[in-house]
Amino acid sequence: MTDDEQDYRIERDSLGEMQVPEEAYWGAQTQRALQNFPISDITFQRRFVRALGIVKKSAAKANLELGLLEEDKADAIVEAADEVIAGNHDRHFPVDVFQTGSGTSSNMNANEVIANRATEIYGGEVGTREIHPNDHVNYGQSSNDVVPTAMHVASLEAVEKDVIPALNTLADELEAKEQEFDDVVKTGRTHLQDATPVRLGQEFGGYRTQVEKGIKRVASTREHLGELALGGTAVGTGLNTHPEFPGLAAQFISSETGLEFREADNHFEAQAAHDAMNEAHGALRTVAGSMNKIANDLRLLASGPRNGLGEIEQPENQPGSSIMPGKINPVIAESVNQVHKQVVGNDAAVSAGAARGELDLNLYKPVLAHNFLQSAKLISNAAEVFGERFVGKLEANADHCRKQVDQSMALATALNPAIGYDKASKVAKQALEDNKTVREVAVDEGYLSEEEADEVLDPRAMTERVILGDD
Repeated sequence: MTDDEQDYRIERDSLGEMQVPEEAYWGAQTQRALQNFPISDITFQRRFVRALGIVKKSAAKANLELGLLEEDKADAIVEAADEVIAGNHDRHFPVDVFQTGSGTSSNMNANEVIANRATEIYGGEVGTREIHPNDHVNYGQSSNDVVPTAMHVASLEAVEKDVIPALNTLADELEAKEQEFDDVVKTGRTHLQDATPVRLGQEFGGYRTQVEKGIKRVASTREHLGELALGGTAVGTGLNTHPEFPGLAAQFISSETGLEFREADNHFEAQAAHDAMNEAHGALRTVAGSMNKIANDLRLLASGPRNGLGEIEQPENQPGSSIMPGKINPVIAESVNQVHKQVVGNDAAVSAGAARGELDLNLYKPVLAHNFLQSAKLISNAAEVFGERFVGKLEANADHCRKQVDQSMALATALNPAIGYDKASKVAKQALEDNKTVREVAVDEGYLSEEEADEVLDPRAMTERVILGDD
């Protein structure tokens, strides 16, 4: 059906009449937003729409309990909000992310969709406002407290239900390789130059710990994301809101999500500043950086297969070249690298937005929510795929690692306690010039006997801490 053939109905707001597509649940204010903000074709993702539904449902239940909303209307709002929470009406949330800085258009989008659907449930016709978007669905609320509340609900759900489980998957896969590769001794590298031996399992233990610490950093944001602005209305004073509404609504939100939410410590701070979002996204950025570091290391270790480091063998996830037959690239690791760059860009937007806004309202709420949720989704998906389709399928090239260790000049470091730094340096330089091993030169020059060389230059022993001075 073309636009000319589209059936419309008339909806009204304070500015007058608007034509709205007949099948749409949204109303006049949403339609105005569609005309005003044809900016990016980017709409809010599922988690934010779900969060709006949770907020509206919880507000209706709180207002019902406080005697501020009739039971039959409250029940219809709750049922309609449940459908929004479930994702049944996502196509009715078409407003562009780049809109008014308070997110009023998205709040009214939710109010109108829930009001029209609730009116149907109530027995009326869409557009008749038997259940009113402002007077009933938005009762005791403002966009200025609803949107930051939805931001925190969506963000904490993303952290708890997406990011942390995915990072646990990656940590588990790294731990499995840590154990599997524990006996593989390889050349350590600092400054990309040969260093003393290390076990491949020890390196993977470092990666595992890095991810586990990242999980703790992300989890530490729960306290501040758990604060909800709801109840502050326009500027934080709570005008037109029952004094028990904020705490009661927070209880219902907690019950709906299974997560711990509470009324904000200070409603003025909760609406005028978004430091909690900035802090939480900083934890996401740090985790993305950890994954980037690990992905880069694994790409280096798998480089080759014949003319690179070649210490691990990567999975054959897909052909790597349209021209070079048989070439396999670390495509999943590269995907993780690209996710990191996007998250860094998102962090710049979040940091800049969280630090702005004038006086009693931060005016970057939509872009904060969008960038945070995009980063959470990217990290979650990348961690899951990275763990299961790349890390979990890695294999160690143990023979190659052993040969490289035997040829390493860095073995001379172990000579320091036995023959001193100056003689050890001479051995290393001579080994390099003569294309011999450190062991061969140390024995040939009479610094060590064969038996002493076996003991002093044991690569496996070099990977363990020793207590100097022990007999």
